[in-house]
Amino acid sequence: MTTENIIGADKVLDVRELDCSLKHPLLVKTFIELPAGEHFIIRNGHEPARLRDQFAAQWPGTFTWEKLPADPGEFLIKITKLKPLGAPAVPLATSCNGH
Repeated sequence: MTTENIIGADKVLDVRELDCSLKHPLLVKTFIELPAGEHFIIRNGHEPARLRDQFAAQWPGTFTWEKLPADPGEFLIKITKLKPLGAPAVPLATSCNGH
């Protein structure tokens, strides 16, 4: 499955109903496969702060993270890839450790 199959024309990836064990790897894979200069939007039931921290540790300076207006109990995060990725600065995490 590629990101083209899971992200609609609106570029929103709704992960609210996914189990954390599936959600986190999917979001990391989606970011890795995202072409430089492109973005996608995460729709989630909580703020994915640990994911942001992971991206910052593994790929510093390669993305922007923008919190968008959302309905109560919903979080919309726009992630834009600024440039191609090098090797991650730290090993890839495979779970969200509770979020």
